[in-house]
Amino acid sequence: MKILRLKEIREDRDISQKEIAKLLHTTQQQYSKYEIGIRVIPLEKLCILADYYNVSLDYLVCRTDERKMYPRSKLD
Repeated sequence: MKILRLKEIREDRDISQKEIAKLLHTTQQQYSKYEIGIRVIPLEKLCILADYYNVSLDYLVCRTDERKMYPRSKLD
């Protein structure tokens, strides 16, 4: 069972692990561990990626196949 779409969405957009690691203020090695499931990616980093890719968190964590983001909360 696939848990995250991190590699799939990154490769679809022709972005390197190094570029995403820089966005997340981490190393390429650490980001690689997130992609292959060795390390759990922190929620705050998932939120950054969802915003960057313009997709919902549910899409990133395979809870839906719908990429569309939800409307922003008024609390945000």
